[in-house]
Amino acid sequence: MAILQARLQKSICDQCRNFFTNRIRTYATATTIAPSTLDAAPTNEGITFGMPSTSPQSRREAKGSATMRTYKPRTPGTRHLRRPINDHLWKGRPYKKLTFPKIGQGKGGRNNSGRITMRHHGGGHRRRIRMVDYERKEPGGHVVERIEYDPNRSAHLALIEHPTTKVKSYIIAAEGMRAGDVVESFRSGIPEALLQSMGGVIDPGILAAKTCFRGNCLPLRLIPVGTQVYNVCTRVSGGGVFCRSAGTFATVVGKGDRSTGFQVILRLQSGEVRKFDKDACATVGVVSNPNHHFRQLGKAGRSRWLNIRPTVRGLAMNAVDHPHGGGRGKSKGNVHPVSIWGTPAKGGYKTRRKRNPNKYVVTERPRNHGKRRTSKR
Repeated sequence: MAILQARLQKSICDQCRNFFTNRIRTYATATTIAPSTLDAAPTNEGITFGMPSTSPQSRREAKGSATMRTYKPRTPGTRHLRRPINDHLWKGRPYKKLTFPKIGQGKGGRNNSGRITMRHHGGGHRRRIRMVDYERKEPGGHVVERIEYDPNRSAHLALIEHPTTKVKSYIIAAEGMRAGDVVESFRSGIPEALLQSMGGVIDPGILAAKTCFRGNCLPLRLIPVGTQVYNVCTRVSGGGVFCRSAGTFATVVGKGDRSTGFQVILRLQSGEVRKFDKDACATVGVVSNPNHHFRQLGKAGRSRWLNIRPTVRGLAMNAVDHPHGGGRGKSKGNVHPVSIWGTPAKGGYKTRRKRNPNKYVVTERPRNHGKRRTSKR
């Protein structure tokens, strides 16, 4: 009887152990939230043809939702942790042939002479630099093998492969791009087969219907007005410069006539309207990971993992360390806010001469320059 009771007790304990183990596993499962106070993030359907896209102000007024992943507060570091949901990312290591290790003084914000040129940098996890193809000069279709996380930038990368030459390269992934998609670069010109299908004459409508897809690289003269683009080049033979971080894009708002050099006009997200060469290239779509700026790290250690050192207010320093330091109580004196080197902290010095404006800028972005904004009521 005692042996039977011991066996029964042992089996019950095993059942309880399995029960509690299952409960622990489900305790920290991720949940999603949809904050209503966040700015509307660009969606996959934002690529439009023939009509201008909505402005950042109208998207801000729309009060769209951004779904994030939160965690049950089993530890203090997960209580305020909030991350974008990117379950489609590659779980393995990067393609090693297209990477090299990040070593040397650059990790600590130093230049070649050892002086600190970028403050608040240092430490961080070991990284490998991905060699990204910003030029997209190789013609033909490329198959997207996978979408990868890149620790060196806010956007995601796509590993693409040419089906014939088997050459692989990294490009900045567009929002909505997935493994198995086919992207193509038309930087070297329109293929002969596509030109013959249009009857030997370029038809803008048919050309846009066959080429303007997410992830395709096109000259700006072939992109219809109203299309959202990213990785915009400033020169005919150079790589992409504008709109390369997560969720950014530019909108084609107009095209000049041939008498003025046939320049294409783009509106950036900052509000600046800028002219570009007609033969400069851009990629159709919006940069991936648009909810990156909604994330919350949750703890100070996660910031140190990202190579970010603490930032201290000048008011909390001594007088020898900062112009705002020292004194009795929390006061910087009756002076304007300045940086640690004494330059104005809001807007800096106005160095550009009004008689020498940037010839590529049509409308400058709104600047504050330290002036208090008046609220519209």
